[in-house]
Amino acid sequence: MDIFEAQERIQTLTNELKEHNYNYYVLAQPTISDFEFDQKLKELQQLEEQFPQFAADDSPTKRVGGEVNKEFKTVKHRYPMLSLGNTYNREDLNDFDARIRKAIGDDFEYVCELKYDGLAIGLAYKNGKLKQAVTRGDGVQGDDVTANVRTIRSIPLSLRGDNYPDDFEIRGEIVMTRSGFAKFNAQREKEGAQAFANPRNAAAGSLKLQDSAEVAKRPLDCYLYYVLGENLPAQNHYDNMMAAKAWGFKVPNYIAKAKTIDDIFAFIDYWDVARNELDFDIDGIVIKVNDYAQQQQLGFTAKSPRWAISYKFKTEQAITELLEITYQVGRTGAITPVANLEPVALAGTTVKRASLHNADIIEELDLHEHDFVKVEKGGEIIPKIVGVDLSKRKPGSKKVKYIENCPECGAKLVRQEGEANHYCPNEYHCPPQIKGKIEHFVSRKAMNIAFGEATVNALYEQGYVRNIADLYDLKKEQILKLEGFKEKSAENILKSIEESKTVPFEKVLFALGIRYVGQTVAAKLAEYFGSMENLMKATEKELMMVDEIGDRITESLLSYFADEDNLSIINRLAVAGLKFEIEKEASQESNILQGKSFVVSGKFSIARDDLKKMIRNFGGKNVSAISSKTDYVLAGDAMGPAKLKKAEKLGIPIISEEEFMKMIAK
Repeated sequence: MDIFEAQERIQTLTNELKEHNYNYYVLAQPTISDFEFDQKLKELQQLEEQFPQFAADDSPTKRVGGEVNKEFKTVKHRYPMLSLGNTYNREDLNDFDARIRKAIGDDFEYVCELKYDGLAIGLAYKNGKLKQAVTRGDGVQGDDVTANVRTIRSIPLSLRGDNYPDDFEIRGEIVMTRSGFAKFNAQREKEGAQAFANPRNAAAGSLKLQDSAEVAKRPLDCYLYYVLGENLPAQNHYDNMMAAKAWGFKVPNYIAKAKTIDDIFAFIDYWDVARNELDFDIDGIVIKVNDYAQQQQLGFTAKSPRWAISYKFKTEQAITELLEITYQVGRTGAITPVANLEPVALAGTTVKRASLHNADIIEELDLHEHDFVKVEKGGEIIPKIVGVDLSKRKPGSKKVKYIENCPECGAKLVRQEGEANHYCPNEYHCPPQIKGKIEHFVSRKAMNIAFGEATVNALYEQGYVRNIADLYDLKKEQILKLEGFKEKSAENILKSIEESKTVPFEKVLFALGIRYVGQTVAAKLAEYFGSMENLMKATEKELMMVDEIGDRITESLLSYFADEDNLSIINRLAVAGLKFEIEKEASQESNILQGKSFVVSGKFSIARDDLKKMIRNFGGKNVSAISSKTDYVLAGDAMGPAKLKKAEKLGIPIISEEEFMKMIAK
């Protein structure tokens, strides 16, 4: 897959997932199954890892699900609410187990739990009293729904006993029982109100009601599964959950320890059948490493813990007619075929479209016009077609032929050897690609310019903006000609564009949308080279010297800076006044750490980000992983044993916070 195809596909997936996230978490009216959502999300995650520069600031892979409801107070989570990696097959569980054993050996145990199909909630307790209840939201911040949660009778307002921590958080899932849901829906239908599709939607919709008295009438319940905080009674997950049960929390009995992968499979097999006897919905099993120290050793990715995974049960299928196949062009130029279907009810949602992904999938399915296809629901944003009912194929139906030209600009499609997708190569003249690059540039995590897709589209259609540099030539008169824009809104856009000139160099570099250059890579490059000029001059060897920069990123950077169109845009952006070099703190007094690289690990008396800023301000470089090129490891309390062992093996000096302070004091 080339850069244009990837950009296109990522844009398509991101938009679809965001829309379905909104339907699922905010409106509580999902249009796809969990399986379909998960498959789409997995595809997007893989693409963003391969092409990080095209990952949106608010990508569904980072959001961990759920739009923040603006009618509630937004609260930042004390501990981020990360999502879990998930799978639908046992091979992935075997791989997960193998990774765990490779990292920490065989002396450990798992805990297996049910994966409740409800609304995630974080409950904060202080001195034994419920202080706050916050929804997952985007994983970083969520809605304060304390007043509503206080009406749920299974959630204690005051704890039992006296051996609980003074300040802690417990997380769980708010659900509606099946029996309660049936009665509740029957009453709604009797009153002429719209029935909810399933208990999960009913629970989510109930918790977002503004009137807590109305929430109290809903048959909501809450199962708890995770305790966080200082001074917990035990150093492992299972014992803390048992302690939480004693404090008055509804901790389910459906929890078991496991020593082997066979123990895990036995737990899965049992509940794959027994789940039908429960009075609440589950959609899988969660597997966690029990010991906290081992969890810390295994660590986290940006989105999920490495010490846990969820196994999701496959759900039902439906058969419906294929009406037509349409083709979408993403901002990378990738072509995505979409099956438009005769609407069919499936697992509580209405399916109208299904993903076909690429030409190989269509060929593998041997699709013919108006075939009756098998649609599978589970986790993707768009359901997946998994087969064709040949008994219903109409005589004389024509085999589906993949398009040869871009549906947007007419350019001849290309397909690189080894790539699954077809691409439109017309990067600088194909509208979706042009607009996609601009949308990425103005996004919140990039230049943070205050407008989105609709405005980008309007500016493009009027011919005012055809590349990112054109934004800085916009005039108020042009914006006022756009539908719906008045004096004040036009001034706000121009003000936002002007303010973007203060965005730091690493974000500007990310905003350019260079293939494989996501936020993390952009920050590393900016810190290492210091300026756009130095980066543009860098040779292959110099680029490879940067920590975690490999062949793929190096090749992409060299290709990008060799393109005359890109150089012209960069030059125009520089003339416009964008920041193309790292700004050092005004308080910097020396370059005593010049050329030295540091890995910062552990807990310190001050924030780690502050320590990293000190390293930068005194001329040093921060790197995330220990390698032979690392000069120092700045070690705090509870530093991971794996990092410590590697540093000692490589003979890298390990210094304390106090020693570091003395170093820069010189």
